Amino acid sequence: MAEFSSFDTRHYPTLPVRDGYREWAPRYEATVLDLMDIRLLASLSEVAWPHVDRAVDLACGTGRIGRWLRAAGVPAIDGVDFTPEMLSRAEACGAYDRLVLADIRASGLDAGAYALVIATLANERLADLAPCYREAARLAERGGRFVIVGYHPHFLMLGIPTHFDRPSGEAVAIESHVHLMSDHVAAAHRAGLHLAEMIEGVVDNAWIAAKPGWARYRHHPVSFAMVWAKPQR
Repeated sequence: MAEFSSFDTRHYPTLPVRDGYREWAPRYEATVLDLMDIRLLASLSEVAWPHVDRAVDLACGTGRIGRWLRAAGVPAIDGVDFTPEMLSRAEACGAYDRLVLADIRASGLDAGAYALVIATLANERLADLAPCYREAARLAERGGRFVIVGYHPHFLMLGIPTHFDRPSGEAVAIESHVHLMSDHVAAAHRAGLHLAEMIEGVVDNAWIAAKPGWARYRHHPVSFAMVWAKPQR
């Protein structure tokens, strides 16, 4: 697949992933809207959240998803992130039983330990999806689920990267990679996972109320959620 630079229409200064999240950490929760990811999680039917006994949140960031999982009834949650500044905020939120400073592609956590593995708004940071899917499959117990939520490749291909504003007002992007849905399917199948559910979020009235400048993107897909199942045997 072509690099994001082939589609870039905004040409913001672009930071490496760890540097970008280190700088974004203080303002992250004020920037990322629940419409992007949590609304999709709440719409999934293939995950019975209150019946998940243990979950791991890969790329847990500041803890937004951990807090949502707790509120949804998940009693035990571990978190993994490779940016210390993000992890410190996740620790402060109190949603996690354990936090690990590690790459989500090689977490070092126990194999088969989790009924739910979840990764939100992280796949577009990876040049290759395969290691993430392999690690998710390794961490999931038999019959477990891997939920992945991402920034839609269609929106990246419109030339709009994930970005944030510095205190000065300068817009800054973080390194992004375009992965088609077929890339996800190929990586998941190689890891032995099977698709149980997929939904896509589109720009609608709620989005336009929050971001009036997005009116021209009405009906365009902006994010997606997939539920992958690990076989029982």
